[in-house]
Amino acid sequence: MVVKQRCANPNRDIEQQAITNFNMVFNMVLKFMPIVPAILLARAGDKGYRKVPIVVPLVGYFLSRGLLLLDILLEWPLQVLYAVPVIHGLCGGFASYWAGVMALVSVSSNEEERSVRIMRTELVYGIAGFFGSLSSGHLFDLYTVGLQQGAILSSLSVLLYFLCLLYALFFLRIDLFSVPGERQERRESAGIINHVARDKINIALLFVSGILYDIAVAGGMEMLGAYVLKDPLNWGATEVGYGNAAGSLLFITSFLGVKMFTRCSVRDESMVMIGMVSFATGIYFMAFVTTTPMYFLARTVTLFALIPMPTIRSLLSKQVKGTSYGMTFVMLQLSFKLASLVTTPIYTKIYQATLDTFPGFVFILSSIFTVLSMIPISFVGCRSARQDGYERIQGN
Repeated sequence: MVVKQRCANPNRDIEQQAITNFNMVFNMVLKFMPIVPAILLARAGDKGYRKVPIVVPLVGYFLSRGLLLLDILLEWPLQVLYAVPVIHGLCGGFASYWAGVMALVSVSSNEEERSVRIMRTELVYGIAGFFGSLSSGHLFDLYTVGLQQGAILSSLSVLLYFLCLLYALFFLRIDLFSVPGERQERRESAGIINHVARDKINIALLFVSGILYDIAVAGGMEMLGAYVLKDPLNWGATEVGYGNAAGSLLFITSFLGVKMFTRCSVRDESMVMIGMVSFATGIYFMAFVTTTPMYFLARTVTLFALIPMPTIRSLLSKQVKGTSYGMTFVMLQLSFKLASLVTTPIYTKIYQATLDTFPGFVFILSSIFTVLSMIPISFVGCRSARQDGYERIQGN
């Protein structure tokens, strides 16, 4: 919304060009900067210092959101905001933070319950995002004499990051090595080695599937942010907040989906494919959205869209040792970012080129990438089923 205000232009096409160009550079810097810091933080986490890849990124969040607040209050040039992803990235960014959280959850749970535990963590994240998004549009519009629009919302954001940082520093208690992870590693070292856990082909296929799906989701969602600001939707801050809240609801519906499918003994690979079909259908529908009710209907179709990523992480965690979880997850996150360094400008240029003819074409492109991402995960499912049968025969 701040970018939209600064790029305001009576000619909507010029405004859209300015917004998407800024977002393209901003997002590319955001994805490039964390690469080296995130690897270093992941190594520290895998050595037993599990709080490091969680605390350091929170410092970056706190400082970068503080800079956004200063930019709003002091009305600095829009280009100053390019420093936000630099500060954020040098502290590891979301790639390090979320990988650290996922690694902590993984080493604290066994293989049988890991998918549900990871999805439960995503659920809490989504519920918080839902309430935050519902209120964000209204808070953005609040202003007083001497305070710009967005100042109150940014102040609350800085305050919440500060409280989160304090909690992680002083109240979050983590053992150097979690017991479940150690027990699993001892079992492996004793010779009870799962053939699937050592299958590098499965790891490669999971990475390819995750990368393709992330390209589809990230590319589509980045363009959706600009799409809703133009005609025919032409949303304001309140509607944008509601739209983000609808996205956060997917955490809840996806969690319920995982619980339901797990009780029905659906394999992890099948759950991933169900989620991908859900997103592919919904984002295809989004290409033809012209009204706000149609937008929310398209969002409803994607109700299982958040199942694939946490489930892929769960599958990956079963392929490696507990002392490698942090590095594995951060490499997955960084592979997403490296891929998006190429796809972000491509999506942006395609969106700009089709702005006057068919601006929803980028969403069809996302649907195609989603279908492609289903191919490697289907191979993983077939290979795992065969190997499970082989291990049962060997056990007998």
